[in-house]
Amino acid sequence: MLNSPPSPLLSQGVKARIGIVGTGFIAVGLCLALRHTTDMRVSRVLTRRETQSVQGLDGLQLTGSMEDFLSNCDLIVECSGDIHHASEVIQCAQQQNLPVVTMGTEFHVTVGSYFSDQGILTEAGGDQPGSLALLHEEAVQMGFKPLVFGNMKGFLNHDPTDKDMTYWAGRNGISKAQVTSFTDGTKMQFEQALVANGLGAEIYKQGMLGPKDMALEEAGNFLGAKARKFGGPISDYVLNSKLPPGVFVVAEHPTEKPEVLRYLKLGDGPYYTLLRPYHLCHLEVPRTIRRILAGEPILLNNSPNPRVHVVAISKKDLPIGHVIGSPIGGTEFRGEAAMIAQSSEAVPLGMLKGAVLKHSISRGQIINMADVDIPPSLAKKAWLAVRERSLAQSTVSKAMTPEFDSVLSPSMA
Repeated sequence: MLNSPPSPLLSQGVKARIGIVGTGFIAVGLCLALRHTTDMRVSRVLTRRETQSVQGLDGLQLTGSMEDFLSNCDLIVECSGDIHHASEVIQCAQQQNLPVVTMGTEFHVTVGSYFSDQGILTEAGGDQPGSLALLHEEAVQMGFKPLVFGNMKGFLNHDPTDKDMTYWAGRNGISKAQVTSFTDGTKMQFEQALVANGLGAEIYKQGMLGPKDMALEEAGNFLGAKARKFGGPISDYVLNSKLPPGVFVVAEHPTEKPEVLRYLKLGDGPYYTLLRPYHLCHLEVPRTIRRILAGEPILLNNSPNPRVHVVAISKKDLPIGHVIGSPIGGTEFRGEAAMIAQSSEAVPLGMLKGAVLKHSISRGQIINMADVDIPPSLAKKAWLAVRERSLAQSTVSKAMTPEFDSVLSPSMA
């Protein structure tokens, strides 16, 4: 059994009712993991598919009814992978004062800030952003001052072939869109944008620095020096196939003696790299659920006033009138993290689903608002509201900070 301090519901002898949104890899894995807990149970699984077509969830109550789903949950876990659907579900959950845990980096970075102050909303541990939030907590509690929130990526190909992605999707048992977004770097760009917004950091440049083929200590020293020059914490990554699939924090320690940290095997400093060498996806989600049920602070969300988003870069020439299908993990676009204030006309990659091109687009072009018609939706409303708020905040910060281009805003110093 998975043991943990009891939640308030468990102390009353009642298992917490957990509703799962989605029926993909994460959702199925989480449902199976929760079967082995003593304090929680899966009460409903919300799906838009025909229930008889869903595999791997035998014995669970699947439903297509939002009303039925929400009325039978104490907390929901949103892991559908669909930004528009997630927006609708989370809004309904918040209207009923239900806490929401997500495995949805793309949702958070695209529109999550709109919902972040409307109720309890947090990303879970398990993916890199949640793992970095946990490592950040540990670092700060030990007196470290974080400078770099780092991801580790083993392979990167900005424009993989459809044939290769089909092969690897079948081999790994996940969707082709997921494999493509991992391979072309889009997923990692989203992850580090969420980390930047949620942990009070920025990015050094569009797409980040991403040093290649460096040992972790060398990369930590390189990125730590860049962050020190930048004037505040940065979110970034290192590309090296020999590193473990985890996350790291590069930090200074303002009070501990260097010889003590050297004895503790952290090196000579002044930059110290703390490693979490794994992230275990759905296996770590129950820990975040318990955190929220116990009334503890959220782990991570995109914050009400984000400064980083993920812009869309075309992988190919596209004609006028083209209707964009699934922009994330497809053959048409990839994403790069960028500062909102420096790319205010760019449309976030996650908002392009169903959009129509107003004119032809060239390979390598960043898609701006003038390039597309985006159909109305709650997600679009949320994005425009967040964009307006973020730009207003950037204007205020720039006015208050004479050297805005080289240092962080006062709130992040």
